[in-house]
Amino acid sequence: MQASKALLAVLSLSALTGGVQAADEVVVYSSRIDELIKPVFDAYTAKTGVAVKFITDKEAPLMARLQAEGENTPADLLITVDAGNLWQAEQLAILKPLDSALIKANIPAQYRSSTGGWTGLSLRARTIVYSTERVKPEELSTYEALADKNWEGRLCLRTSKKVYNQSLTATLLEAHGQAKTETIVKGWVDNLATDVFADDTALIQAVDAGQCDVGLVNTYYYGRLHKDNPALKAKLFWPNQGDRGVHVNLSGAGVTRYAPHPEAAQKLLEWMTGEEAQALFAGINQEFPANPGVAPSAEVAAWGSFKADSVPVEVAGKRQAEAIKLMDRMGWN
Repeated sequence: MQASKALLAVLSLSALTGGVQAADEVVVYSSRIDELIKPVFDAYTAKTGVAVKFITDKEAPLMARLQAEGENTPADLLITVDAGNLWQAEQLAILKPLDSALIKANIPAQYRSSTGGWTGLSLRARTIVYSTERVKPEELSTYEALADKNWEGRLCLRTSKKVYNQSLTATLLEAHGQAKTETIVKGWVDNLATDVFADDTALIQAVDAGQCDVGLVNTYYYGRLHKDNPALKAKLFWPNQGDRGVHVNLSGAGVTRYAPHPEAAQKLLEWMTGEEAQALFAGINQEFPANPGVAPSAEVAAWGSFKADSVPVEVAGKRQAEAIKLMDRMGWN
């Protein structure tokens, strides 16, 4: 199945690069799965008549493809997840800096590149999930407190190889510096109830099943599971409300450096930061709109409001390499 999907992507890309791209279409390289992004593109086409063709793959192959294609790329826009990946794309010089008054008006500065290379489109909090059977909310407080001895043998984590955890650790470095962050991460590792998980879904299911009592997950994974199983014996908790706030990351996009149609790509990107697209984009995947003027879906709103960390999310990229080395030193696999 995976091989045939990859072949289809290659054939689709060949079709895109084999002819002249029409002026009334935009080509997107996207690391988001088809069913999360296609409804947004369909809505844009219905509204404007501009066709949106897209290729989906993991972020690393897409960025490598953009590098290899250079000026010959058919891609106008890159969409991916996590500020760490977007920052990396900017460092590879595969994105075109924009100066869009509309994007600046729609998306707060902390969720945009400081140089205009990309903007956030939807937000996700990486927060605490806890067992409703074995943990009382008043026992919880901060990310840092999960390193305390009372959580020994009770904590579950996803692998450190995932960029989401790398970004969280990068923001801890920004807040606390290296020595204290080492202590926090080592405490987490010492408190593990079991080996690290490959994904957040399995982690939440482990909390529900009693394998662990608390964990760290992206909110939309919880949203998907809870929607399918309202009796899920796990809930979300918003940490650090007395200090810096909850770690928030995003999905986002930027116009490619050699976009064949940069003006059309910018118009699509600007539209995706507006009210109609934000409600659709965030609602499909149980995320928060990056545009603060747009309300989240009823499902997401039911989780309650929280104070988010105000640190610019591009810090996750700037300190990513440092975070990875620290996690490795502390034994987070």
